[in-house]
Amino acid sequence: MSITAVPSAAVEVRDLVKTYPGGRRKPDVRALDGLSFSIAAGTVYGMLGPNGAGKSTTTKICTTLSRADSGTARVAGFDVTTDAGAIRHRIGYVSQGSGADPRQTPFENLVMAARLHGLSRHDAVLRADGLLDQFQLTDARNRKVSKLSGGMRRKLDVAVGLVHTPSVLFLDEPTTGLDPQARAEMWSEIRRLATEAALTVVLTTHYLEEADELADRLVIIDHGRAVIEGTPAQLKSTLDGDTLTVELINPDIAAVRAVGESIPTLRKVLVEQDGPNGRLVARTDDPSGIVGRVIAEFDAAGIGFGAVSISHPSLDDVYLHYAGRSYKADNHRDRVEVAA
Repeated sequence: MSITAVPSAAVEVRDLVKTYPGGRRKPDVRALDGLSFSIAAGTVYGMLGPNGAGKSTTTKICTTLSRADSGTARVAGFDVTTDAGAIRHRIGYVSQGSGADPRQTPFENLVMAARLHGLSRHDAVLRADGLLDQFQLTDARNRKVSKLSGGMRRKLDVAVGLVHTPSVLFLDEPTTGLDPQARAEMWSEIRRLATEAALTVVLTTHYLEEADELADRLVIIDHGRAVIEGTPAQLKSTLDGDTLTVELINPDIAAVRAVGESIPTLRKVLVEQDGPNGRLVARTDDPSGIVGRVIAEFDAAGIGFGAVSISHPSLDDVYLHYAGRSYKADNHRDRVEVAA
């Protein structure tokens, strides 16, 4: 797909290719296969895709932690290959795993990070206390990191990434493993950073709702390529019709698929099995009449089912349409899916 260049781009990636050599009797893995996108300054940009799509590899290249085999990437106006030092002074990077020393306190971690970035002891202390207040961690200032909750540790990770006041912040799966309350708090922090600090945030996530909620624009990455790029609303508007979902009870996958394909007002029929149950998902241009038709057809075929619902297009529907597979099934590999 073609990606339009963004004026005054904070990040610009062009035709990135990265291959990891395979092990003994294992083939090479093409993590990136000509990936391109641009990110405007002062926006939240989401990189969305299933595990193994190439999101983390892209982040590592943009943060100078890895080199592409070919292609170019510029961050904050600098080339990642020739100007790596300049980029490191201008970016923050929060990896999937916590980088804070669990034996130290949040205050000690922040002061140490600030000193490593060249701040004086006095300025490092001021910066650390300011970030603790900003992220509502003042009460945990002198508590060992190992004693903090998962949500508090993740806030500290982001604070460490901001200690040197970067212009671009890379967040790699920032809410993975957090409970719903901690995830909501992290979403609030990310929104605030983008609006109040005018920071460019590059968000890597495999949570559909996270990308939909936070990203001004996003790219869906699959097998190292950009599938489609735009605002969440734009991506959903590319799909015609609505989504029919039928929850199945002990389904015969072949029989369900046959019934779904026999209904002329259904298209893009997908059947997923989830343990003993499953679901049928399909596109329709007949939201008012399709529910009754499906119920009648399933009853006649003796297919057990529960809830039947109609919804407007979602990012999962976008992924299904352009990648040809269910996004949720890609992230839950124990499911068996059959796509029409």
